[in-house]
Amino acid sequence: MAEAARAGVEAARAGAEAARPGPAASTPPRVGGEAPGAGGDLAFSALAFVLALLPRLYVAIAWAREPVWDGHYYDFGARRIAAGLGYSDDLIVGGQAVWHPWCHYPVGYSGFLGLIYKLFGAGPHVATVANAVTGALLVVVVHRLARYATTPARARAAALLAALSPGLVLYAALVMTEPLAALGLVTAPWLLARDAARGRPVRGAILAGAALGLATLVRPQSLLCAPAFALLARGGGPGEATGGARASWRRGALAAALATATALAVVAPWTIRNCRVMDGCALVSTNGGWNLAIGAFPRATGRFETLRAGDGCPIARGQVAQDRCWMAEGLRWIKNDPSRWLGLIPKKLSFTFDHESFPVGYLGEANPAAWPEGRRAAWRRVLTTSHFALLSVAGLGVVALPRPRPWRALVAQLLSLAAVLGLVAWGVLGDEHAFWPLAVAIPLLAALPLPGRPANGGVVGYLAFAVASVALTHAVFFGEDRYHMVVTPALCILAACAVRRGEATREAGQPATDRKRG
Repeated sequence: MAEAARAGVEAARAGAEAARPGPAASTPPRVGGEAPGAGGDLAFSALAFVLALLPRLYVAIAWAREPVWDGHYYDFGARRIAAGLGYSDDLIVGGQAVWHPWCHYPVGYSGFLGLIYKLFGAGPHVATVANAVTGALLVVVVHRLARYATTPARARAAALLAALSPGLVLYAALVMTEPLAALGLVTAPWLLARDAARGRPVRGAILAGAALGLATLVRPQSLLCAPAFALLARGGGPGEATGGARASWRRGALAAALATATALAVVAPWTIRNCRVMDGCALVSTNGGWNLAIGAFPRATGRFETLRAGDGCPIARGQVAQDRCWMAEGLRWIKNDPSRWLGLIPKKLSFTFDHESFPVGYLGEANPAAWPEGRRAAWRRVLTTSHFALLSVAGLGVVALPRPRPWRALVAQLLSLAAVLGLVAWGVLGDEHAFWPLAVAIPLLAALPLPGRPANGGVVGYLAFAVASVALTHAVFFGEDRYHMVVTPALCILAACAVRRGEATREAGQPATDRKRG
C-alpha cells in the first residue's frame, strides 16, 4: 500500500513537471542576467518617436540660429565634406589657397551633417531638423533597450523621460555632437542584447561593434564602453555553477573582443587617412593632448580654459605634432604636481554633473536679443532641476526594494538606499549642491556584490559602466556640463529601473531560485 501511494505521488509530481511551461514559454531569454522584454510594443515606440519629435522640431526651427562655439567648426567641416573637399579648410600661402586637412575635432558629426547637406542642401535649419530626428530616434532606442533591462511598463517610463527631458529637447537647436554620440551609445547595446536574446550573439557583437565604431568617430571616448559588452553577452546569474559562470564570462569576453575589433575596423579607414594626409597618425582626432593640458596646466580650474602658446607649445606645427606636444606638457605638469591635479578632480566632476546650462548658453550666444539674462536664468533652473531629479532617481536604479528576508539582504539594501538618499540630501541641502557623488556612486553600487541587490548585470551594468566612463574621462581631462548629456538617456533607463525587486538570495544553505523582474 505504501509503495503504491509513493508511486502515485511520484506520478503526480512527474505529471506536474511535464505540464509546467518550459523556460522558453515561461520567461523570455535572459540577457546578462536580465529578463529581457524581447520584441513587441512597437506601437508605443512609434508613439514615443512622435512625442519626442514634435517639441524638438519646434525648437529646431523656431529657436535655432547661426552655429556658435564648437558648432561653427562642425558646420564648417560638414559644408566642406558636402562640397567634396573632405574634412579640411584652405590656407593662404603666397597668395594662393592651399588645401589643408583637419583632424583636431572628431569627424563623425561633421561627416553625418555633410551627408545630410549633400542630400537636402545646407539651409539654415537643415542641421537642426536632422538633430530633431536624431533626438527622436534616440528616444525610440531608449525604449527598445529598456525592454531588455526591466518590465514593459518601466521601459515606457524610460522612453517618456527621454522624450520630455528639457535638456535633450533644447539640444535639437544646437549644432553639437552629444545627441548623435548618445544614439550610438544606446544603439550598440540594444543590437547586442536583441541578438543575444535570439541566440545570435556573434551577429549581435558585430553589429554592436559597428555602431560603437561610428559613435567613436563622433566621440572617441565612446570606445571605453566596449568592455561592458561582456555584461550583455555573458548570460547566467549568481546561482549558476562555477563552471557555468566561467563559461558565461568566457562568452562575454569573446563577444566584447569581437565587438571591439569590429569597432576598430570601422574607425581604421579614418585612422589610415590621418596617417596619410596629416603630419602623423591619429586614431580619430588630435584634441586628446590639448584636453589633458587644459585639465593639468598651471592655470587649470577644472573646466575649459584657453591654452596659449606661452603655456608650453609656442611653435606652430602640424596638428598631430602640436597635440603630442600638449600631451607631453600635460603629463609633465601632472608628474611635477600630482596632488594639485588630483585635487582638481572634484571640481572637474562638479563642472560635469552639478548643473545643466550649456544649451541655454549656446542659444543665448547665437541669439542674444531673444535670450536676455532673466530668460537664461529661468531656463538654467529648469534644466538643472530636471537633471538633478533624473540623476537622483537614477541612483536608485541600482538599489533593490528592501525585503524583510533574508536579513543580510535587508540590511545591505537598506544601507544602499540610505547611501543614495543621503547623497541626494547632501546635493539638495548643501551649499554647493554637489550631485556629482551620485554619478560616482551609480557604477560603484552596481558593481558591488551586495546581498539582495537587483539584477545589475546586462543592460543595467552596461549603462552604469557608461556613466563611469564619463566620470573617469572628465576626472582626467576637464569638465563641462555638456559632457554629461551623452549619458542622459542612460540615466533615463536607470531611473525607470529604480527600486526593483532584488535577486533571489541563498538562505539557510538552499540554492538560489530564479530572479524576478520588477
